[in-house]
Order: sequence, then C-alpha cells, then structure tokens
Amino acid sequence: MGKIIAIANQKGGVGKTTTSVNLAASLGVLEKKVLLIDADPQANASSGLGVNVDAVKIGSYQVLEHTQSAKDTIVKSNAPNVDIIPAHIDLVAIEIELVDKNEREYMLKKAIADIKSDYDYILIDCAPSLGLLTLNALTASDSVIIPIQCEYFALEGLGKLLNTIKSVQKIHNEALDIEGMLLTMFDSRLRLSNQVVEEVQKHFSNMVFETIIQRNVRLGEAPSYGESIINYDISSKGASNYLSLAKELINKNEVYGESN
Repeated sequence: MGKIIAIANQKGGVGKTTTSVNLAASLGVLEKKVLLIDADPQANASSGLGVNVDAVKIGSYQVLEHTQSAKDTIVKSNAPNVDIIPAHIDLVAIEIELVDKNEREYMLKKAIADIKSDYDYILIDCAPSLGLLTLNALTASDSVIIPIQCEYFALEGLGKLLNTIKSVQKIHNEALDIEGMLLTMFDSRLRLSNQVVEEVQKHFSNMVFETIIQRNVRLGEAPSYGESIINYDISSKGASNYLSLAKELINKNEVYGESN
C-alpha cells in the first residue's frame, strides 16, 4: 500500500515544487514506484517533469471535480518510475467550484483511493495557500513534509500551518502525521542560514530531517529544461541532497515498518 505525502507550506518560494519534483525523481531512481500529483494551479511540478502544460486536457482539476477517474489522468513523466497527474491553470477555479459540494474536503481522498496500492509513494505538490486545494491534499495524505527556507522570516507563518494541520487532524484526518520539516536553500557561508538551522532544530528537534537542501545553481537551472536535478545533473550537490532525502524517507518508513 502506497504512502501519500503532501508537500505543503502556505509561503511561496520555500522549495515546495523543487522538493516535490526532485524527491519524486530520487525515489524513482531508487526503484520506488512514484506518483506525483500537481495540486498547484501554477503547474510548475508538471512542467518540471517534462509535461507540456498548455497541452494538458485532463489532470488534477478533473480528478478533484470527479469528472475523470484518477487513473485516466495519469501520464508518464521523463523521470524513471515516476508518473504524474498534471495540473493546468484551470485548477485556479476549483476552490470556487467545490465550495458548495458535500464533503468538499474529501474530493481528492476519494478520487485516489483506488490507485493508492499501485505506488510505493504518492507525493502531492500543494499550492502556496491554506485554501481548499491544500485542505484536500492534507485530508488525503498520510503525512506532510514542510519545506522551510533558511532565510529571514523562515518561521513566519509556520504556526498558522501547524494550526491548520492540527485542525485537519481533529476534523478530517486524524491519522495525518508530520513526516518532517525540511530545511531548504541553505548557504553555509551565511550566518543567517546557520542561525535558522539552529533555531528550527532547537524548536522542533526530531521533527526535522537530517538532510539539508543546499543552495545550488544546477538545482535552479533544471526546471527551465523540464527536468529533475537527477536527469539534469546527477553529479551536482542538489542531486546528492535529494537522493539523501529520499534514502532518509525510505529508511524511516520501510526499515521501521519491517522491524515492527
């Protein structure tokens, strides 16, 4: 049975999509079967894995509307072992369209129930907001990864996100777990970066991934070629960081699972 993980933070520019794309690709090269669901109207995760977003006719919008089965919207990405349910700018209208629906927070959960067992991991790239789209992702997920950039104001808004997660646990999905907080955009030369790492580790200790994603030029370049960092430059620091994160995730979930 696959594990569903939302990658969420209502702050923009913290590395959500970079993490979704590159963690998916890293799990894929480690021979895990992965599905990435693009739940962000900007559709950057889709284009980041080689999907021509302008040509997308069916995707996460139809899945949330229940006008297409999730199975019918899945396409192969250009990363080994990684499938994707792409997004399109139309997704921006979904919040308004779902608002009158019964059980509107459960639309995604219901839609992907029958494909969960086809994958080892299903990752959901969330929109940078705490609206109905992100709520659907959190309700459908087993756990959430929270990217936090190592910059000023890093912890701003984190309380709001943690409160949202608490209320989802209380009302919609009591099994939702925090998979971990992921420190991104780390620059060892900057005192501020080091301070943020210390601060986050001090406050959240065992909730923080050991892997830290460093600032990396190649990581920034890869999306413009429609490729993950694994395809674009496997020898880069960015690739080695995301492979390390994938291994940490696998160890945490599978080694622990087997020993129980």
